[in-house]
Amino acid sequence: MELNTLKPAPGSTRARKRVARGIGSGTGKTGGRGHKGQRARSGGFHKVGFEGGQMPLQRRLPKRGFNSPIRKDTSEVRLSDLERVKVEKIDLEALKEAGVVPGLAKGAKVIVSGKLMRKVALFGIAVSKGARAAIEAAGGSTDAPIPQPKPKPQPKVVPAAQPQAEVKPSKHEAKAEQGAGEAKTKSAVRGEGHARDKGQARKTEAQPKPEAKKGK
Repeated sequence: MELNTLKPAPGSTRARKRVARGIGSGTGKTGGRGHKGQRARSGGFHKVGFEGGQMPLQRRLPKRGFNSPIRKDTSEVRLSDLERVKVEKIDLEALKEAGVVPGLAKGAKVIVSGKLMRKVALFGIAVSKGARAAIEAAGGSTDAPIPQPKPKPQPKVVPAAQPQAEVKPSKHEAKAEQGAGEAKTKSAVRGEGHARDKGQARKTEAQPKPEAKKGK
C-alpha cells in the first residue's frame, strides 16, 4: 500500500446532487422543490416543529412531574457515611474522593441517619440541628454557623396627634374679615331701622281717627 494508491472505500462518498441543471438531470425546472408553496420559495423556511399554525405536537402532549434545575447542587450525607470516610478532617473534596457525594455536587449537608462513633472535623459542610448534636457528642466539631431565630416583629407605634399651631391670618385675610364684619353690622342696623319704621306705621294705623266737627 502506498500513499498514491489510497482511496475511500466504495460507496462511502457520493457525488453532490446538482439541482436545476436541465430536465435530463431529473431535478430540472423546479429543482426538486415542487410547484409553489412556502417551501418552494427562497427563504421559505419556518422553525422546526411548526405545523402551519395549529397546536404543535410538543405542546399537545401532556407534561408530567417536575425537574428541579438545582436538584444535584446540594447532596445529603448521613452520619453513617461520615463513618466510612477514613480521614479525620472532612470537606467536600474528601466526600467526593470517598464516593459519598457525586462529582457534580456543589455542596453537602449532614442529616441525622445512622450513628457516628468517631471524632471528625467538618469544614465547609452544612449540618442539621440533630447532626450537630451527634457530631459534638462524638467529640467532633463543625464550622457551620448556628442558625439564629428570627426576631419577632415589633408592633407599630402610632405617634400621638400633636396640637397644630395657630396660623395667623395674612393682612389680606384680616382686611377681608374686617370688611365682612362691618357689612354685617351695617345690615343689622338697617334691619333694625326698617323694623322700627314698620312698628311706628302699624301704631299709627291702629290709632282711631278724630271725627270731623259738624257744621252749625
